[in-house]
Amino acid sequence: MKKFLGYILSPIAILVFLLELVIFQPIQWISYKFIGYKAHKAVVDLLDLLLTKTVYLLGNTVTFINNQNLPVGRPMIFLSNHQSLLDIPPLIYYLRKYHAKFISKIELTKGIPSISFNLKYGGGANIDRNDPRQSLMEMGKLGTRMKENKWSAVIFPEGTRSKTGQVKPFQAGGIAIILKKCPEALLVPIAINNSWQMIRYGLFPLNTFINMTWEVLEPIEPSTGTVEEVVKEAENRIKKALNQA
Repeated sequence: MKKFLGYILSPIAILVFLLELVIFQPIQWISYKFIGYKAHKAVVDLLDLLLTKTVYLLGNTVTFINNQNLPVGRPMIFLSNHQSLLDIPPLIYYLRKYHAKFISKIELTKGIPSISFNLKYGGGANIDRNDPRQSLMEMGKLGTRMKENKWSAVIFPEGTRSKTGQVKPFQAGGIAIILKKCPEALLVPIAINNSWQMIRYGLFPLNTFINMTWEVLEPIEPSTGTVEEVVKEAENRIKKALNQA
């Protein structure tokens, strides 16, 4: 029944999603070019709120849980499992006061309304996976911007999305580079649950009436172990929260 409803509701949700991206493209451009970073960020935050709410057109729900007393004004690295492309809008919106920046493939900086513009000018790192030197430099630059501006970053240490929701082994390489430039960054695990269910049939039909959750877990001080150890601890906490320990 959920899949059947997906055939009916998906065209509506997809159309609204695309319209939001198209409408916000010129708004982003104007805010960035004529006002600056703060205005552009406010526009992006609003866009991601609307993109997050679009899933409700499918009967799906988004619950973001943050019971942690996270510091404002201290750089943080949010480490999250990755289940779908729709993981990102709630992370941008609900972590907005921490100025969380993303690491993305450089190919995404072209051709996608709103998304490409934000990736290009929003302050994140756009890496070329075929050019290790460029990737290392971009990660290092992100770490420097985090230190200078007290920004944060969101990283998906699995490297690729999990199509079944099972957490894959975390990779520590990119996190180590950022910590080298910004050693004071606090590590904060985030457990995403059930967003993979929304795209279990692909981008069409989208699945319906799925309850999805994003939960911020207890932070980890980087000084409590090696980079590999603290990243492994973040992985274990996420698995435990998802009952995969």
